[in-house]
Amino acid sequence: METKVLVAYASKYGSTAEIAEKIGQVLKKEGLQVDVLPLKQVKNPADYKDIVIGSAMYLGMWRREAVNFLKKNEKLLAERRVWIFSTGPSGKGDPVQLLKGAVVPFGVKPVIDRIKPRDTVVFHGNLDLKKVNPWEKLMVKTAKGEFGDFRDWEMITRWAKVLADALK
Repeated sequence: METKVLVAYASKYGSTAEIAEKIGQVLKKEGLQVDVLPLKQVKNPADYKDIVIGSAMYLGMWRREAVNFLKKNEKLLAERRVWIFSTGPSGKGDPVQLLKGAVVPFGVKPVIDRIKPRDTVVFHGNLDLKKVNPWEKLMVKTAKGEFGDFRDWEMITRWAKVLADALK
Protein backbone atom coordinates (compact mmCIF):
# COMPACT_ATOMS: atom_id res chain seq x y z
CA MET A 1 0.00 0.00 0.00
CA GLU A 2 1.28 3.43 -0.92
CA THR A 3 2.20 5.74 1.94
CA LYS A 4 -0.22 8.56 2.57
CA VAL A 5 0.91 12.07 3.36
CA LEU A 6 -0.89 14.02 6.06
CA VAL A 7 -1.35 17.74 5.60
CA ALA A 8 -2.79 18.92 8.91
CA TYR A 9 -3.60 22.48 9.84
CA ALA A 10 -5.01 24.87 12.44
CA SER A 11 -7.00 27.76 11.00
CA LYS A 12 -9.17 30.38 12.68
CA TYR A 13 -10.88 32.05 9.73
CA GLY A 14 -10.11 29.64 6.88
CA SER A 15 -7.05 31.19 5.23
CA THR A 16 -4.64 28.55 6.54
CA ALA A 17 -7.14 25.83 5.64
CA GLU A 18 -7.15 27.09 2.05
CA ILE A 19 -3.35 27.04 1.96
CA ALA A 20 -3.32 23.47 3.31
CA GLU A 21 -5.87 22.46 0.66
CA LYS A 22 -3.67 23.99 -2.04
CA ILE A 23 -0.64 22.08 -0.78
CA GLY A 24 -2.72 18.90 -0.79
CA GLN A 25 -3.91 19.55 -4.36
CA VAL A 26 -0.34 20.02 -5.60
CA LEU A 27 0.83 16.83 -3.86
CA LYS A 28 -2.09 14.87 -5.33
CA LYS A 29 -1.37 16.25 -8.79
CA GLU A 30 2.20 14.99 -8.35
CA GLY A 31 0.82 11.48 -7.79
CA LEU A 32 0.89 11.27 -3.99
CA GLN A 33 -1.89 10.02 -1.72
CA VAL A 34 -2.82 12.85 0.64
CA ASP A 35 -5.18 13.48 3.51
CA VAL A 36 -5.81 17.15 4.28
CA LEU A 37 -7.37 17.54 7.73
CA PRO A 38 -7.83 20.07 10.51
CA LEU A 39 -5.51 19.07 13.36
CA LYS A 40 -8.53 18.48 15.59
CA GLN A 41 -9.67 15.70 13.22
CA VAL A 42 -6.35 13.82 13.05
CA LYS A 43 -7.12 10.52 14.78
CA ASN A 44 -3.79 8.71 14.56
CA PRO A 45 -0.74 10.54 13.21
CA ALA A 46 1.19 7.25 13.48
CA ASP A 47 -0.68 6.16 10.32
CA TYR A 48 1.49 8.58 8.32
CA LYS A 49 5.19 8.48 7.48
CA ASP A 50 5.20 12.01 6.09
CA ILE A 51 3.44 14.88 7.85
CA VAL A 52 2.99 18.54 6.91
CA ILE A 53 1.77 20.74 9.76
CA GLY A 54 0.57 24.29 9.37
CA SER A 55 -0.92 26.89 11.64
CA ALA A 56 -2.10 30.42 11.50
CA MET A 57 0.10 32.70 13.58
CA TYR A 58 -1.51 35.53 15.55
CA LEU A 59 0.59 37.95 17.56
CA GLY A 60 3.56 35.62 17.28
CA MET A 61 1.67 32.55 18.49
CA TRP A 62 0.31 29.45 16.79
CA ARG A 63 -3.24 28.24 17.27
CA ARG A 64 -3.66 26.27 20.49
CA GLU A 65 -4.63 23.05 18.70
CA ALA A 66 -1.38 23.16 16.69
CA VAL A 67 0.77 23.67 19.78
CA ASN A 68 -1.08 20.88 21.61
CA PHE A 69 -0.66 18.53 18.62
CA LEU A 70 3.10 19.14 18.48
CA LYS A 71 3.56 18.65 22.22
CA LYS A 72 1.36 15.56 22.41
CA ASN A 73 3.01 13.92 19.38
CA GLU A 74 6.56 15.25 19.69
CA LYS A 75 8.24 11.83 20.01
CA LEU A 76 6.32 10.38 17.06
CA LEU A 77 6.92 13.46 14.90
CA ALA A 78 10.66 13.29 15.62
CA GLU A 79 10.60 9.82 14.01
CA ARG A 80 8.74 11.00 10.88
CA ARG A 81 9.55 13.23 7.95
CA VAL A 82 7.89 16.51 8.94
CA TRP A 83 7.47 19.84 7.20
CA ILE A 84 6.11 22.94 8.95
CA PHE A 85 4.41 26.05 7.65
CA SER A 86 3.09 29.12 9.39
CA THR A 87 0.73 31.69 7.95
CA GLY A 88 -0.25 35.11 8.99
CA PRO A 89 1.84 38.12 8.16
CA SER A 90 -0.12 40.70 6.27
CA GLY A 91 1.26 43.42 4.10
CA LYS A 92 3.75 43.52 1.28
CA GLY A 93 7.28 42.24 1.53
CA ASP A 94 9.09 39.15 2.73
CA PRO A 95 6.87 37.35 5.26
CA VAL A 96 9.86 36.35 7.42
CA GLN A 97 11.02 39.97 7.57
CA LEU A 98 7.49 41.07 8.48
CA LEU A 99 7.69 38.63 11.41
CA LYS A 100 11.13 39.97 12.36
CA GLY A 101 12.76 36.66 11.49
CA ALA A 102 10.32 34.39 13.34
CA VAL A 103 9.78 31.40 11.04
CA VAL A 104 8.01 29.60 13.89
CA PRO A 105 6.61 31.08 17.10
CA PHE A 106 9.13 31.54 19.89
CA GLY A 107 6.99 29.59 22.39
CA VAL A 108 6.90 26.40 20.29
CA LYS A 109 10.38 26.67 18.76
CA PRO A 110 12.05 24.29 21.28
CA VAL A 111 9.51 21.55 20.43
CA ILE A 112 9.92 22.13 16.70
CA ASP A 113 13.71 22.07 17.07
CA ARG A 114 13.50 18.65 18.77
CA ILE A 115 11.20 17.35 15.99
CA LYS A 116 13.76 18.51 13.40
CA PRO A 117 11.45 19.25 10.46
CA ARG A 118 12.84 18.92 6.94
CA ASP A 119 11.76 22.49 6.24
CA THR A 120 9.89 25.38 7.80
CA VAL A 121 8.31 28.18 5.83
CA VAL A 122 6.14 31.23 6.42
CA PHE A 123 3.39 32.23 4.01
CA HIS A 124 1.55 35.52 3.87
CA GLY A 125 -1.95 35.37 5.28
CA ASN A 126 -5.37 36.84 4.67
CA LEU A 127 -6.80 39.27 7.20
CA ASP A 128 -10.42 39.85 6.32
CA LEU A 129 -11.71 42.98 8.04
CA LYS A 130 -15.25 41.54 7.97
CA LYS A 131 -14.24 38.42 9.95
CA VAL A 132 -12.03 39.73 12.75
CA ASN A 133 -13.39 40.86 16.10
CA PRO A 134 -12.85 44.36 17.55
CA TRP A 135 -9.92 43.19 19.70
CA GLU A 136 -8.18 41.72 16.66
CA LYS A 137 -8.78 44.92 14.68
CA LEU A 138 -7.09 46.89 17.45
CA MET A 139 -4.15 44.47 17.59
CA VAL A 140 -3.62 44.67 13.82
CA LYS A 141 -3.71 48.45 14.00
CA THR A 142 -1.28 48.49 16.95
CA ALA A 143 1.10 46.14 15.12
CA LYS A 144 0.79 48.32 11.99
CA GLY A 145 -0.53 45.35 10.05
CA GLU A 146 -2.70 45.54 6.98
CA PHE A 147 -6.03 43.97 6.15
CA GLY A 148 -6.36 42.06 2.91
CA ASP A 149 -5.41 38.84 1.20
CA PHE A 150 -1.63 38.76 0.82
CA ARG A 151 -1.25 35.04 0.16
CA ASP A 152 1.26 34.27 -2.60
CA TRP A 153 -0.24 31.26 -4.36
CA GLU A 154 2.77 30.89 -6.65
CA MET A 155 5.11 30.68 -3.65
CA ILE A 156 2.81 28.14 -1.97
CA THR A 157 2.64 26.04 -5.15
CA ARG A 158 6.43 26.14 -5.63
CA TRP A 159 6.99 25.02 -2.03
CA ALA A 160 4.47 22.20 -2.43
CA LYS A 161 6.21 21.01 -5.64
CA VAL A 162 9.59 20.94 -3.88
CA LEU A 163 7.88 19.03 -1.08
CA ALA A 164 6.40 16.57 -3.60
CA ASP A 165 9.85 15.95 -5.09
CA ALA A 166 11.24 15.21 -1.62
CA LEU A 167 8.39 12.80 -0.92
CA LYS A 168 8.77 10.76 -4.10
